[in-house]
Amino acid sequence: MARSVHETERKYEAPDGTSLPDLGGLPGVAAAAGPEEQRLEAVYYDTADLRLARAGLTLRRRTGGDDAGWHLKLPVGGDTREEVRLPAGRAAEHPPRELGSLVQAHARGGELSPVARIRTTRHRWQLVDGKGRLLAEVVEDLVSAQDTADESRVDSWREFEVELGERGDTGLLDRVEARLSDAGIVRSRSSAKLTRLLGDRLSPAAPAPAVGTSAGDVVRAYLREQVEALKHQDPRVRRGEDDAVHQMRVATRRLRSALQAFGAVVARDRTRELVGELKWLAGVLGQARDLEVLRDRFERGVGELEDELVLGPVRALLTRHFSPLEAAAHQSAVAALDGSRYFALLDAVDALVEDPPFTPLARRKATKVLPELVDDAYRRLAKRVAAAHDDTGLHEARKAAKRLRYSVEVAAPVFGKRARRYGKRLKDVQTLLGDHQDSVVARPVLRELGAKARLDGENGFTFGLLLGLETARARALAERFAASWPDLGRPKLR
Repeated sequence: MARSVHETERKYEAPDGTSLPDLGGLPGVAAAAGPEEQRLEAVYYDTADLRLARAGLTLRRRTGGDDAGWHLKLPVGGDTREEVRLPAGRAAEHPPRELGSLVQAHARGGELSPVARIRTTRHRWQLVDGKGRLLAEVVEDLVSAQDTADESRVDSWREFEVELGERGDTGLLDRVEARLSDAGIVRSRSSAKLTRLLGDRLSPAAPAPAVGTSAGDVVRAYLREQVEALKHQDPRVRRGEDDAVHQMRVATRRLRSALQAFGAVVARDRTRELVGELKWLAGVLGQARDLEVLRDRFERGVGELEDELVLGPVRALLTRHFSPLEAAAHQSAVAALDGSRYFALLDAVDALVEDPPFTPLARRKATKVLPELVDDAYRRLAKRVAAAHDDTGLHEARKAAKRLRYSVEVAAPVFGKRARRYGKRLKDVQTLLGDHQDSVVARPVLRELGAKARLDGENGFTFGLLLGLETARARALAERFAASWPDLGRPKLR
């Protein structure tokens, strides 16, 4: 089974002849134990066109050292990456399926094969506090690296790494860096050994364009942010991490809403098929998300009842009902994420942010264009609210409120506090409508659970009680929404 750790480290390079300075006298550091020598060898895997390396991921099989086995490093942010580890296993020549699945947002079905072999002679020092607790590890690596595409070429270099221990903090990293800098040891231009070796095969990553003043610039920046969020959540969904399905679904919905609301900026007729595919993906993820929400809602509802109102093994019945459904929904979601339809969607959103199909309106100033389009989303919501006379109508209003909220998010970098304040009020309105819809979805499931309990010879009273409470809650939420709606007002972004 995979084990995951977060590592925060910085890499450095130094001219020949430069020596590692004494680090034992740094504030908070009692001693620098070492050096300890290790000999490491790692084979790195990637697609033929190095999609993982381009995205900042590394997948390798290492021998030697105290963490031998398979390692997958995923970017987290700043100097921190998540390392997912597995034992070497028997099939040493092929990456384990468990790790191969976690890179599919980038590999997209491409074969993972060896792209580099790197041998390292490592000298390691451990910086410890007065109680012998690890603050940081400092290593000097003598590296010999071979590109499997050109085995006659071997590159060699020397580098240093500083990695935080359990008791260290980023302040210590800064102090170590200052000491290294004084000795002529500077930050490396490469974030990993692999990227240093294969740099000539990796075209420089184009920096994300700064948010400009045109409507197209602002919308494109928002789309790019959501595409990155979608891909970041992909491995978390596959591993079943908390809230991952919800966050990936939100990114998907934000993309779809932005394309719909700003179809006058990013040509609607050119993105209609992609909007449909984003709706499909949100639906795939929705199966698992809806079950999460219902189970949590019911368990909280039971927990709020007096003990004498919980008749029979209610919690056990909830577990028996939801566990197999959640497992099946997760399996179905992962199967979709492994499919060609999903890979094609990822190709499409990458192409979208790389070269959006802008309309002439996209060149105009965002301050002139975006308010009118946000107003359109508000008018859509107001029309839905006027027609919301039942549960279905309130659900349609909820969807329109969500589109308006995401439209305001797009405009927030331009309109600042005005947009954020309005977005906060709008979120409160959307929350009321969302809670109402959750109650609508919950009621038939509670009827089903009550009937099932009776058929199984158990008491269905508690499920009936919860059903009654949900009915009353939905009525109260509808009344609260009707009372709060007039206070929202139009978005004043002009």
